[in-house]
Amino acid sequence: MTTRRTLATAEEIQRRVKEIGKKISQDYSGRTIYALGVLENAFIFMADLVRSIEVPVICQFIHPRMFEEQPGRPNGSREIFFGPDLKVEGQHVLLIEGLVNSGQTTDFLLRNITSRGAASVKLATLLDKQTGRTVHLQPDYFGFLVNDYAVGYGLGTPDLDRNLPYIMAK
Repeated sequence: MTTRRTLATAEEIQRRVKEIGKKISQDYSGRTIYALGVLENAFIFMADLVRSIEVPVICQFIHPRMFEEQPGRPNGSREIFFGPDLKVEGQHVLLIEGLVNSGQTTDFLLRNITSRGAASVKLATLLDKQTGRTVHLQPDYFGFLVNDYAVGYGLGTPDLDRNLPYIMAK
């Protein structure tokens, strides 16, 4: 049986989310934030984060899908898709992730959003797993550095444990 240990308590998470929200509010003073949450992992973090932000916020979610090793494509190639209805031109976009691990999907999303004419693009993530990074990427705002596979507070395996109010190593 795998031993599970707490990486962040519910109280630690809420305290850190409020700190991030305060910093984002200062950084975006006088502007409206276009908060773009990446499903599924970001939904709880985004809900708490946007409530702690004190400037106007527009909320939208995207659900990127990654396809690997498709017929007719070289082995190891990847394609990432998400809805074309994203209208970010001229917006100050805050991409919100639950976890940044390899950074490949996040890097793709940041570049794609920028190419759509966003006025600015920043990244907020609850968990930053830098040891898993395969691309050069540094979140503008993060909650906790982790090295473990984590569940809880919106993160799951793939569907279980998302409802936990704390974060556990699994």
